[in-house]
Amino acid sequence: MPEATENPLVNLSDALAERLRVARPLVAGIAAPGHRTRSGTLWRKDVVVASEQRFPDVGDAKVTLSDGSALAARVAGRDSGTNIVALHLDGNVDPAPLPAGEPRPAGLALALGFDDGGVSVRLGVVHSVGPAWHSRAGGRIDRRITLDIRLTPKEEGGPVLGPAGGLLGISTLGPRGRVLVIPASTVEAVLEPLLAKGRVERGWLGLALQPVLVPEALEGAVGHSRGLMIINVSKDGPAARASLHAGDILVTIAGDSITSPAALAQHLGPEAVGKRVELGLIRADEPLSIGVTIGVQPSR
Repeated sequence: MPEATENPLVNLSDALAERLRVARPLVAGIAAPGHRTRSGTLWRKDVVVASEQRFPDVGDAKVTLSDGSALAARVAGRDSGTNIVALHLDGNVDPAPLPAGEPRPAGLALALGFDDGGVSVRLGVVHSVGPAWHSRAGGRIDRRITLDIRLTPKEEGGPVLGPAGGLLGISTLGPRGRVLVIPASTVEAVLEPLLAKGRVERGWLGLALQPVLVPEALEGAVGHSRGLMIINVSKDGPAARASLHAGDILVTIAGDSITSPAALAQHLGPEAVGKRVELGLIRADEPLSIGVTIGVQPSR
């Protein structure tokens, strides 16, 4: 009789099913009063994390795990900068820990989500992997991981696995519905302050800014053609105490060029609080330098 040949599609299917079996206990459904159930990820035995951007403004929720068990939970903290919300469970679960995964372009990725009938699974590939970046809200995300995959808002916030079964992070929906991964290392970096303080304290100048072109005659002195015009100064904020005014153009901070809000955000992380820096400005078509002590971003 002819020898049976292996079917690569069956092998792939079996491998994916095994990945799901191992990771299934990490999938959680989060139901807040008056809101639809959304997906989350069991990160620790008593902590679930999820995507913050669409999470309702509530304090309490019910978390349902993939085995059908349900636990009361409260929102311990949320951070719009990294788009992470952490919930503390009223009870402990013992999930099997997954090793960290390493994303690579064109590598397979499994995005899991909570479904009323069980766990949803989306199979796709890693579209791109880029360096660390800063969100508009000032959070540092360790890698820019983009998936070529479709995801519904209900599935956002579930765990994302690499082909070897390692945990890449949690899913979130970016601009134009593009699916991004909040890396596991980013979740770990903000989790302790969220659990301890309810927020991540970041640097703050107290400025509303608008990108503008630097006056042509000053481009040589400034070294670049763009800056950020101050359109509002928060009363009693660090910038106000340093006598910055609306109409000033911010061009450098600590000697580094500032041409966009994202460039400024890189200098306003948690480590910047209390630090004194020199701001390079243009005021009335004249360059000047003003020292300012970076404050703590107020709670919203």
